[in-house]
Amino acid sequence: MSEEQQAYILGTDREELLRLGIQHQVWAEEAVKGWELAGFSAGQTLIDLGSGPGYCSLELAYIAGQNGKVIAVDKSESFINHLDKLSELQQLNIDARAIDFDQLMLEANSLDGMYCRWALAWLPDPKAILEKVFKALKPGGRMVIHEYYDWSTHQIQPPMAGLNAAIAAALRSFKESEGEIDIGRQLPGMLNAMGMKVNSIRLMPKLAQPKTLTWQWPKTFYHSYFPRLVRAGYLSDQQMEEALTDLEALERTPGATLCCPLMVEVIAEKL
Repeated sequence: MSEEQQAYILGTDREELLRLGIQHQVWAEEAVKGWELAGFSAGQTLIDLGSGPGYCSLELAYIAGQNGKVIAVDKSESFINHLDKLSELQQLNIDARAIDFDQLMLEANSLDGMYCRWALAWLPDPKAILEKVFKALKPGGRMVIHEYYDWSTHQIQPPMAGLNAAIAAALRSFKESEGEIDIGRQLPGMLNAMGMKVNSIRLMPKLAQPKTLTWQWPKTFYHSYFPRLVRAGYLSDQQMEEALTDLEALERTPGATLCCPLMVEVIAEKL
């Protein structure tokens, strides 16, 4: 597997671009609310940590305006190239960097804010990158972080054995990775210990019904990640087929619901 293929747990191909686009639409309202609570505004320098293809970076750049700037950081070159093209087309002030967080260099007291969504959960040492951003924040600068609080809340109703087994296998694969999938619950303590003031903590639940946009978020995840679980040995081909068959049946079931993994927003300020 190439370094580019390893850059993101679900890949960086065109299919993943579409899945991330759906994911962003589902969570865009929550992102904007967090930015508003943090006071992100025109003229500021903001960093989008783990930007992926830059769906949030583009929106943050409109907030920052021509007198501000967004630094978008992601280790996937293909995602950063995608963002560069869109940024040039829309004439936005985005400094897009294809770089590993460990190699990221930031000037002290140069940032007004940071946004980070689903990046810290995959890192072996999330505290190290948060400390790096902390040093780069100006006094009064704020972090807005969206991460999982409890991935085990990802459940379906009515229960279906095949799909339940595949969801459990996904969680098992996350728990056995080098990161901490439920990093969100550790963030308030981690940021306080760093010397930041935690201004707010907000849980963000989502309950999906068939044929809604929110339903498409876990559905596209299943179709992307279950084959990877087969290749990694967490599922057999037959188990994957059973799970996807259950998913089709669930979508046809009147009153079916899908509880998405519980997310948390943490907003903290550098004193």
